[in-house]
Amino acid sequence: MHKNYGLNELREMFLKFFETKGHLRLPSFSLIPQNDASLLLINSGMAPMKPWFTGEQEPPRHRVTTCQKCIRTGDIENIGHTARHGTYFEMLGNFSFGDYFKRDAIHWAWEFLTSPEWVGLEADRLYPSVFAGNETTPADDEAFRIWNEEIGIPAERIFKFGKEDNFWEHGSGPCGPCSEIYYDRGPEWGCGKPGCTVGCDCDRYIEVWNIVFSQFDNDGEGHYTELKQKNIDTGMGLERLACVCQNVASLFDVDTVMNITNKVSEITHAHYGETAAKDVSLRVITDHIRSSVFMICDGVLPSNEGRGYVLRRLLRRAARHGKLLGVNEPFLYEVCDTVIHENEGHYPELRERQDYITKVIRTEEENFAKTIDSGLKIFGDMLAGHKAKGESTFSGADAFKLYDTYGFPIDLTLEMVEEQGMKLDEAEFHNQMDEQRQRARKAREALGDLGWAGVEFGKDVPETQFVGYDHTAIDGAKVVALVVENEQAEELMPGVEAIVVLDKTPFYAEMGGQVADHGVISADGVTFQVTDVQKNKGGKYMHTGKLTQGVLKVGGTVSASIDVKRRKAVMRAHSATHLLDAVLRKVLGDHVHQAGSLVEPDKLRFDFTHFAALTAEELSQVSALVNEAVLEGYEVSTEVLPIEEAKQRGAIALFGEKYGDTVRVVDMGQGFSVEFCGGTHLDNTAKVGVFHIDSEFSVASGVRRIEATTGLKSLETMNRAQSLLFETAAVLKAKPAELREKAEQNMAELREMRHTVEKFQAREAAGETERFLMGGHDLGELKVLTATLPNADAAKLRQMGDMLRDKQPNVVAVLSAVNDGKITFLAVCGKEAVSKGVKAGDIIKNVTAICGGKGGGKPDSAMGGGNDLLKLDDALAKVDDLVAEKLGL
Repeated sequence: MHKNYGLNELREMFLKFFETKGHLRLPSFSLIPQNDASLLLINSGMAPMKPWFTGEQEPPRHRVTTCQKCIRTGDIENIGHTARHGTYFEMLGNFSFGDYFKRDAIHWAWEFLTSPEWVGLEADRLYPSVFAGNETTPADDEAFRIWNEEIGIPAERIFKFGKEDNFWEHGSGPCGPCSEIYYDRGPEWGCGKPGCTVGCDCDRYIEVWNIVFSQFDNDGEGHYTELKQKNIDTGMGLERLACVCQNVASLFDVDTVMNITNKVSEITHAHYGETAAKDVSLRVITDHIRSSVFMICDGVLPSNEGRGYVLRRLLRRAARHGKLLGVNEPFLYEVCDTVIHENEGHYPELRERQDYITKVIRTEEENFAKTIDSGLKIFGDMLAGHKAKGESTFSGADAFKLYDTYGFPIDLTLEMVEEQGMKLDEAEFHNQMDEQRQRARKAREALGDLGWAGVEFGKDVPETQFVGYDHTAIDGAKVVALVVENEQAEELMPGVEAIVVLDKTPFYAEMGGQVADHGVISADGVTFQVTDVQKNKGGKYMHTGKLTQGVLKVGGTVSASIDVKRRKAVMRAHSATHLLDAVLRKVLGDHVHQAGSLVEPDKLRFDFTHFAALTAEELSQVSALVNEAVLEGYEVSTEVLPIEEAKQRGAIALFGEKYGDTVRVVDMGQGFSVEFCGGTHLDNTAKVGVFHIDSEFSVASGVRRIEATTGLKSLETMNRAQSLLFETAAVLKAKPAELREKAEQNMAELREMRHTVEKFQAREAAGETERFLMGGHDLGELKVLTATLPNADAAKLRQMGDMLRDKQPNVVAVLSAVNDGKITFLAVCGKEAVSKGVKAGDIIKNVTAICGGKGGGKPDSAMGGGNDLLKLDDALAKVDDLVAEKLGL
């Protein structure tokens, strides 16, 4: 019998084994794919190494071994309902890039699995499979021979399967047959059917190893040719191997995973085996919190798009299953420490970022709690409505309303509907979504466009050459096109608004968040004021503005000069934006990424990913560090570099942006800030002037915004603040340095005066109460009084009413006040009055109705209003009748 190894032991054992075979051990790559737009999240061991497999890049060594973190969410609905499905798993792998091939890969797999020095699985329980071949690709006889003749596996124990099981390919490109190794767990795990063998869907024969022999190139049309560089891509699920070694039923029963479940059970008081529903919830929470911790550690933040939405969906699904177990408070964040404890040996970064991970999860839980509580109630009402009508389909329109109006995720609605044994009308939901998009599109169209979007130019209109990095003014530019009211024109007359296209220009077109230059296009007797510049898809710079003098014609030669003062102000703000980006990562962490920006003259707006509002201390630190970088006077250099060289220098690219083979890199301070950027910048950070943060706030879930000023706008802010300081000091008759002390002194005096006034008002109110009580009359054992208070508001009525009720237990009082033609009523009843059945709420309803209003409240106090002033006396006179009726008098 093999040894019962723990999951962490198996991971280290695998990596050490392949190190003895000359492999370079690499740490797991980030779950966020780098330079691979085809993947949302890393989902296999080889995914981060594609450039090494294709030969686009040289690998650090031609033999590599890794344990790769992976996320797969394609079958998220099955998570928890089956023992096999999980979103997070670790893939053990050994890789050859043009080095060893089938023989070594097979021999080493067998040695690691069966050798007593390593895993030590029983050889007679292992069954390999090979590719059987088809009409386009030959059978893998070489692999069969190695298994049969060299390893010594009898032919009847080597299974041949078709392309679906034993051939790996993904569209065109490198592909090849694969050889899998199955472990027989014994008949107790089987389905009991007579034909049960390798390939059966039951849990008896479990695949533990898959060796992909990448030896062909598929042209996409079914033609396969031999690759010059043959590769090995081996994948083995760590949790699956642990299942075999620990002889447990599923990945959820593996030691490290079960320890997480035990923590969840401790919090929720739910345990495996109590009910099938609780088992599902425990598995969902365990799986999703594992995935979430690793995703957040690698820089993913909850959002409504892309991988951020995957994370948000996992956390919300886990939180809902917590509610199903009776936990109504945030609790997932409490499980983080256990997840980290179980994995920190191999992933020390988890412990380093624990506080951050925990904060992100708790913040998302708290935000979702507000959504789910209201959403669940509304969903329940909708569900009850469908069931009352005997319907088995939940309305797509209702699902859309939950999503659009209340922010309730459609995936949760779908899951809850299915839990109720119903179906969701998904077609109707998507129809409603499409209609919403069309409405939004029409709304955008109603706002108008830039006027030139629909203009198509012929090949005779060249791309505009931008010379604005080096020149603020040029002569000899040629007018290659004019556009008036979305139509091309040959000439332009004075007073007409139009677009001018030049063959070259110093004007920067609005791009990358930087606003366009303003300035003048001119010739003898011709002046065209430029107020905006846009660049179309064809590379033409569209100078928008108005001709104020002369006639401008296509083919004419002009000068073009920008507003230099404005350009400098824009550059100050743009360079400050780069400094801010770098400082935010230093203060808040590497998870910070730019999510948008707007750069205007001496004013900037910067959006960035972060899970919580910045504290006053963090904002102060950000401001101080940016201003330090300004005072250092860092040189700003720009270079056009091959994209790979730029990345090696650490240049930061905007996520989701597409770049060519070469990029423009802006470097401030030789590494303080290095970013891809096509905008215009200062040559030294000292020219930014004073950097001043105006505000910091949320613009979306997981996205914050900082608005700040530079240069002259910062000076204007400082000057206004200084003027206000001096003006305030003059009003308070103090020196500026004494303002705080003077303000505190004045506030203390004001508090004392307010306290004195309040005591006087209390004595006055007590006196008024006594006078009111003297004016009341007895009705049975109760004292009834009514009064109209001049110059009283609702607060004054409540104060008087509370004093009357508390001072006289048998009182029934109705007070009124008139303000702006409207009546406010207050009714109060003392304890003795209430005990006799006289209730303020009943009285106020009757009294207000006489004056054309309404009201209500508690038995001892109620308020209401009315509009008919002529009926006020009648309403107050009615009080005696109402009390007498209740007393039976």
